[in-house]
Amino acid sequence: MSKPKQVVHVHSNYQSIESDILKCIQDFSNSGTTILKGDRNEIKSFNINGEKINIKSFKMPSVFNAFVYKFVRESKAKRSFKYAERLISCNILTPFPIAYIEEFTSFGLKNSYYISKHVDYDFDFRDLIHQPKFKDRINILHQFTRFTFKLHENNINFLDHSPGNTLIVKKENNNYDFYLIDLNRMTFETMSFDKRMHNFRRLWLSKTMVKIMSVTYAKLYNKTYDQVHQLMLKHSRGFQRKINSKKLRRSGRKIKFKS
Repeated sequence: MSKPKQVVHVHSNYQSIESDILKCIQDFSNSGTTILKGDRNEIKSFNINGEKINIKSFKMPSVFNAFVYKFVRESKAKRSFKYAERLISCNILTPFPIAYIEEFTSFGLKNSYYISKHVDYDFDFRDLIHQPKFKDRINILHQFTRFTFKLHENNINFLDHSPGNTLIVKKENNNYDFYLIDLNRMTFETMSFDKRMHNFRRLWLSKTMVKIMSVTYAKLYNKTYDQVHQLMLKHSRGFQRKINSKKLRRSGRKIKFKS
């Protein structure tokens, strides 16, 4: 079997370390520090010339998807890189895109990697869900709502806008920076009112969180609080019911929203 063809794309700011990146990829399974190892993907951190980078190795696709990613659709690694550049051009934070690497056989995509700059963050959005008394929670939710509004104003529909995909860094004077990660599912389209509220659904918001965030979004979008609250709550509850439906049918319990 012939050796897979490797496609390497490195950002102009990081071309001087291309060979170091390739060494990390070559020895990915035996080096680096594991950050996340899931059923589908694995993320490891590496240190190159004193700078910490993260490399995301995507799961090898099925035979069908391997063909699709070679001949029909861009790979998840390539999309992650391009979407990160798009976000940064809109002044929306995401770990800086360093490179993406694809390995193709004659049949399709085999392996792919997305390389980005490491971000030291303080917490992620999940902490705001699981800890109702999280320090400065209301202020953070207001600022996060403004961050999401900025996405929508830039015609960005982040399809994986879920709790684990926003890293939060605390700054001075109770200000916060929000970094989007796991970028490969994103569309760029005019965001109607319904699409905007629908985009909040995966965040698993409690009733209290919906109330807080509705206040801010209503002011920014020139809608009434009731209009925003009703539609955001509708989509949030609908999504939670959908996810929990099988479990709820087995147990016979009713959905209860957290405070």
